[in-house]
Amino acid sequence: MGAAFILYIGPELPVRPQSIAPGFGLPARPEGEAAAFMNLKGVRDTAFGIVHLALLATRQRFALGVTMLMTSLVPIGDMLTVLRYDGSTATAFGVHGLTAALVACTGLLLLREHRSAATTPTLAMTTVA
Repeated sequence: MGAAFILYIGPELPVRPQSIAPGFGLPARPEGEAAAFMNLKGVRDTAFGIVHLALLATRQRFALGVTMLMTSLVPIGDMLTVLRYDGSTATAFGVHGLTAALVACTGLLLLREHRSAATTPTLAMTTVA
C-alpha cells in the first residue's frame, strides 16, 4: 500500500509541483530553478516505490525489510528539511515523521519475521504404523 502511494505521489511532483508542494510542508511553492527540488523528489520517490514493489513481487521479504529500514531515513531528512526552512511543524512531524516511523516499523517487522522464521524448528512428520 505504501509503495502504491509513493508511486502516485512521485510522478505528480514534477508534473504538478504547485499543487503538491504545499502538502510537503514548505512555506512557499517552488518557482523557477527551485522547482527542480520537486522534480528530484519525484524521481527519488518513484524509484523507491519501484524498488519496494520489485522486492515484494520477488518475495524478497528480508531484503525488503532492510531496504525499508534504510528508506525510513528519507522522510526523516524531509522532516528536517521542512523544519530547517521554517515549514509547517505539523506537516513535518505529522506527515514526514509519521511516515518515517511507519516505514521503519514495517522494516523491523519484516526483519523480525525473517529472524523468527529462521529459528523456528520445523515439525517432523511421523507416521503411525
